[in-house]
Amino acid sequence: MEQSTTAVATNWVLDAMHSEVHFKVKHLVISTVTGTLKVFEGKFETVNDDFSNANISFTADINSIDTNQEQRDVHLKSADFFDAETYPKMIFKSTSFKKMGDGEYELIGDLTIRDVTKSVKLDVEYGGLATDFYGNTKAGFELKGKINRKDFGLVWNGITEAGAIVVGEDIKLDINVQFAKSV
Repeated sequence: MEQSTTAVATNWVLDAMHSEVHFKVKHLVISTVTGTLKVFEGKFETVNDDFSNANISFTADINSIDTNQEQRDVHLKSADFFDAETYPKMIFKSTSFKKMGDGEYELIGDLTIRDVTKSVKLDVEYGGLATDFYGNTKAGFELKGKINRKDFGLVWNGITEAGAIVVGEDIKLDINVQFAKSV
């Protein structure tokens, strides 16, 4: 009689206290403005010790945008950009998480902003596993990628009297996350 082996899933929950979600965009084509999403949550489930093929989900509260300039933050939350009143959440769900090399992964998933969903690719660097002071197992990851804001309906733009574009189209993502293994 053959023994059936069923893989047991391991669940991980995002530790928001030890995680950061940053974005960068060109301003007037000459400098970069950095922003942060301060309120977010996420989880992933994997059946492999190397995390390959993990199912990952993440949401961020648009009203938590912080660019260190209140007037700009209000504008970003307005209908000109994210329209946080109508679309309060940014949502990501993975479709693929592949190990590409030692500590390197490729994450592909569906990102939804303003009710527009597009596939995005993020490069992931695995930071390793550690146990905290309370005996919790933690895993750290650094994610980087780029999206075009106009693909998600964030099409507002201004042009200065001199002809300079006020806000660039490409948004660089720089995300550092720590997950805690669920017990």
